[in-house]
Amino acid sequence: MEFDFLQPLNEEVLEFANALSSQNLGSKIVLHIKEEFPDLNKIKIAIIGVLDNRGEKNATSNVDLFPFRKELYCLFPGNWDASIADLGDIAAGDTLEDTYFALKSVAATLIKKKIIPIVIGGSQDLTYPLYRAFDSLEQMVNLVSIDSKFDFGKESESVTSDSYLTKIIVDEPNNLFNFCNIGYQTYFNSQEEIDLIEKLFFDAYRLGDISNTIALAEPVFRDADLVSLDFNAIKSSDSGNLVTFIPNGFNGKEICSLSRYAGISDKVSLFGIFNHENSSQSAVLIAQIIWYFIEGFHYRSNEYPFGNKENYIKYIVPLEQEELVFYKSNKTGRWWIEIPFISNSYNKLKRNTLFPCSYEEYLIACGNEMPERWWKAQRKNVV
Repeated sequence: MEFDFLQPLNEEVLEFANALSSQNLGSKIVLHIKEEFPDLNKIKIAIIGVLDNRGEKNATSNVDLFPFRKELYCLFPGNWDASIADLGDIAAGDTLEDTYFALKSVAATLIKKKIIPIVIGGSQDLTYPLYRAFDSLEQMVNLVSIDSKFDFGKESESVTSDSYLTKIIVDEPNNLFNFCNIGYQTYFNSQEEIDLIEKLFFDAYRLGDISNTIALAEPVFRDADLVSLDFNAIKSSDSGNLVTFIPNGFNGKEICSLSRYAGISDKVSLFGIFNHENSSQSAVLIAQIIWYFIEGFHYRSNEYPFGNKENYIKYIVPLEQEELVFYKSNKTGRWWIEIPFISNSYNKLKRNTLFPCSYEEYLIACGNEMPERWWKAQRKNVV
């Protein structure tokens, strides 16, 4: 059984949880203990640790998730009704591929059960088995990475936290529909890599753009299936990374806002946090990032693709060579733009589909300009 890969929480964690007030989050989370595995029929969100960071070249110690669990359990929940479980940890396998297999199997089973796994790594190459967890669902996958780097590598190299994206793009079956990077820093990425992002019609947002207008990221998360957070995207003063000094990056408030956007998205099915240090400062921030993801989850509105167009106001914007169709939700005020179906043998979209966008992109279209993200999305539909 897939869940045999999960180690129950140790006595130290259980003793800490049992000593908490009944109001603390740790008293409300269902824990995986030796005698009993949680009843997954009652669970909506599952926390999973992965004790393998061999994909991180600069890893200086083994993964220790006890400090993170202490900080998370001590927090107080919001007005939440969804049940949460801590399913314990996946230990490092004999090989990295063994760890990948275990994580892929566990994640795939949870997704099929409509349970959202929150995975705490480990190195960011663990994003690859999380992506492969969607294989059995036979769907195209939209991956969002919060990262200062694009993580491209040579095809001949073994997969690492700095090269996993190449493996995702190259390996069959190729189920990747879109990749979006949030927070890249130009000096960490070669011009060839930046050009490749454009050539593949992927999306990328610089750190400064997102920091100046955090709401730019919301439509991106609304279309994501898998969100991967590299803790090195956060500046050291906030992340607690004292091993590798990172002067520039997201601050704690910004990264929690991005996590809430990921949680509130009706589409996000997997969330992972990787490449963190074993420090008390990191543990505090990881706990709060997860708290905000869960908070966002409880405000999901079940709009598109689960709703219907009757709950939207339709706007038609005629351009010189194209007629753009926008929809605005009556419920949340969020915007979508229609991507038309184009019939050809390579088409990845089988019907007209709504693509999340912002009010600003609607205004761009009203100014007789083509929104860049719409153009890229349509290009994926054509080629």
